[in-house]
Amino acid sequence: MRTATRMKEIAPFYVMELLARAKELEAEGRSIIHMEVGEPGFELPEEVKQAGRDALDAGRTHYTAATGIPELRKAVAEYYAEYGVTVDPSRVIITPGSSGALQLVVGVLFDSGEEVLMTDPCYPCNKHFVLTFGAVPKLLPVDAGSNFQLTAEKVAAAWGPQTRGVIVASPSNPTGTLLEESELEKIFQVVEKNDGVLIVDEIYHKLVFGRPSCTALALSDRIIVLNSFSKYHGMTGLRVGWMVVPEELIQPLTRLTQNLFISPPSLSQYMALRALESDCTVIFEERRRTFEKRRDLLLAGLRKLGFSISAVPEGAFYIYANCSAFSDNSMIFCYALLENAGVAITPGKDFGTHQAKSHVRFACTGSSAEIEEALRRLHTFLQS
Repeated sequence: MRTATRMKEIAPFYVMELLARAKELEAEGRSIIHMEVGEPGFELPEEVKQAGRDALDAGRTHYTAATGIPELRKAVAEYYAEYGVTVDPSRVIITPGSSGALQLVVGVLFDSGEEVLMTDPCYPCNKHFVLTFGAVPKLLPVDAGSNFQLTAEKVAAAWGPQTRGVIVASPSNPTGTLLEESELEKIFQVVEKNDGVLIVDEIYHKLVFGRPSCTALALSDRIIVLNSFSKYHGMTGLRVGWMVVPEELIQPLTRLTQNLFISPPSLSQYMALRALESDCTVIFEERRRTFEKRRDLLLAGLRKLGFSISAVPEGAFYIYANCSAFSDNSMIFCYALLENAGVAITPGKDFGTHQAKSHVRFACTGSSAEIEEALRRLHTFLQS
């Protein structure tokens, strides 16, 4: 059956193909250490689970408002008070994960043929969301020199007559690096000068190490911020996220939400509401500190093995490592490592083309014991 022409531009999510092979090997009885998928390994706090049970018992399984239940929108708005930012709950839109949020934003803002600037490397689905709506992702190569982030100078140089917006992420995937607030402000000034729109992916917000977290909303209410309950709160499969948008976008985003998704998952919203309460935050903060320890363990181990890591991740739970000392093709390297050592990691090809063959991503989402075992297996593999 013929598929739409746009599908020629939608590349596979390579890490999911590698995960499928890892699952096949596990089914054959092989021991596999998973460092490929960005999913926290912690169980949900019992308090969050109970909120889901209570919502189910109360029959809260029906459609909600397209933009989410009022209680959750209010709680998310209050979430930003610690940053000195006042957010009207009407500007908060609850979505089916942050992926749903980005699809909605792209669908509302960008016409066919308009360009959207983003980094190379970056989270692969972002460019595919842009392509799906007929817009054009324009990937700008970045490296350790700019902490794998865009700069205002680079954005200004790349802006053309068809450019309409910029997507940045802080902390970022795959590198875990942060975009300094001062540079973000300069980028926003370039975007505003050109009558564009700035979208900031804060999906790993609060998963920051060694410094306080911050939000782009502290700079301007003209910036669109996306966030999720998947990473810091560990609610990946529950598919609930949010965005904070300028007032004039509320109605068009609501209309598109009604048509694409009807509403976010009802049970997930009540569980997310519970996850924002202070006693749960204590749990998530302890887990954040655990991720920092895991990062330190993996970072030291990889460097000892000979991987080059030029930008130390200050957030998320990834390490983007240069593997060129061992291979000139990271895809081949990843599959060889999986087949021979039972360690699953992600090839740079998933995140773009710039230096993709020389980089791999490690996710430190498993336990410290699993990380230590992965390092032992890596050492044996590299020796052979």
